[in-house]
Amino acid sequence: MSKTSISVWDSCLQYIRDNISEKSYLTWFEPVKAVKLQENVLTIQVPSKFYYEYLEENYIKIIKSALTKNLGKDAKLVYSIMMEKKQMTEEPYTVNIPSSQKAKIQVQEVDAPLFVERGVKNPFIIPGLQKLKIDSQLNTNYTFDNFIEGESNRLARSAGKQIAKRPGGTSFNPFFIYSGVGLGKTHLAHAIGLEVKRLQSGKTVLYVSMEKFCQQFQEATKSNNRNDFIHFYQMIDVLIVDDIHFISGKKGTQEVFFHIFNHLHQSGKQIILTSDKSPVDIQDVEQRLISRFKWGLSTEIQVPDYTTRLAILKQKMEFDGIELSEEVLEYIAQNIKTNIRELEGSLNSIIAQATFNKKEITLELVQKTLDSLITNSKKDITIDFIQKLVCDYFKVPIDLLQSKTRKRDIVQARQIAMYFAKKYTNASLTSIGNQIGKRDHATVLHACKTVDNLFETDRMFKTYVDDLNKKLASNI
Repeated sequence: MSKTSISVWDSCLQYIRDNISEKSYLTWFEPVKAVKLQENVLTIQVPSKFYYEYLEENYIKIIKSALTKNLGKDAKLVYSIMMEKKQMTEEPYTVNIPSSQKAKIQVQEVDAPLFVERGVKNPFIIPGLQKLKIDSQLNTNYTFDNFIEGESNRLARSAGKQIAKRPGGTSFNPFFIYSGVGLGKTHLAHAIGLEVKRLQSGKTVLYVSMEKFCQQFQEATKSNNRNDFIHFYQMIDVLIVDDIHFISGKKGTQEVFFHIFNHLHQSGKQIILTSDKSPVDIQDVEQRLISRFKWGLSTEIQVPDYTTRLAILKQKMEFDGIELSEEVLEYIAQNIKTNIRELEGSLNSIIAQATFNKKEITLELVQKTLDSLITNSKKDITIDFIQKLVCDYFKVPIDLLQSKTRKRDIVQARQIAMYFAKKYTNASLTSIGNQIGKRDHATVLHACKTVDNLFETDRMFKTYVDDLNKKLASNI
């Protein structure tokens, strides 16, 4: 029986599978396909250039041993690489590269931290990889100990603790945390980084904002250090990128981050991203990047409930060494609902008023201090409140609104609820869909467009929307 490329490669895979871990086999060899066998030259197709580089760097010895067993000592290997399309109009294409003919990747050696003073010729080259010392840029005040757990953040915090124990070794990679401002996503990201350093001091952890990343990339490009910049980031064990949504519209930065992301992920390194939007809600970002953001776990931190807000106040009170009555704490927790930053800021204002005026912190002082803040801030319009208002208006039971029924009047009420949830809350499309009948973000987007269209073309529908809009506006 004559040998074919498939039969030879299948035999090689059996040998390789017996000699490496199952996880490594599934990650690096399962996607590889045999495409051609010509005499003693086997051509295999790999999904990307990163696969080719990784196989050459880490598995070439075992691949050659397998080939030798099947094709003899003169066996040769050629990689057929599927190249990414740069434009929508381009046809996909492959390039063929013989094994061991690629340029060797230079080991990045570093003798200066990434964040250095101006005047350093190239901050991304560091001599002595084993002596790599990088300032992690982590805020030591943002720990798990002072990150209060509640219903609004329990999943995110639990996942973060698991990641800290086994960075890159869980299915939460990348870990994508999103929320509105001041709800603790940056705090959690720092806490994970600090915990990794505490548990595994040998790991290289780096926190960077996307704004800073973009600035560094621009400077590296201007000074012809682009490759060094990429290789530097590819050495990080745990990369934390804050406010990843700022990559929107930056094509060059998206391209370079795509390659850094691929290398880190395929090397089993941990990636942690934070954003004010869910991955699917970030605009003007290449789809291949959005797809990668969704590979691991995406979790939303929501507005803390009353119990969590009270716990946050008590912790801050203990940290600042002050005493407040339960009555005062409850008043603050009941009235400052927007986010943790405003909650802590309110407490700071109260302490300042009492200190400067040498007065005791009483309920009367707190009410007076927070009066303008509470009066001028938007009242807490929640998705639950909107659903109840819409159901009362249309005289529809809330369980019917959230059901799967396709009756026209119920569907319209549901779409209006989604429309106002998007307009009056900071919740993501995904969160709105989950809370209104467990729909996906695409359904919410469709609902919003439908409401906009009917508002312009259907006079009665316009009346419904106007009435409900006035009722919601009166609660602001």
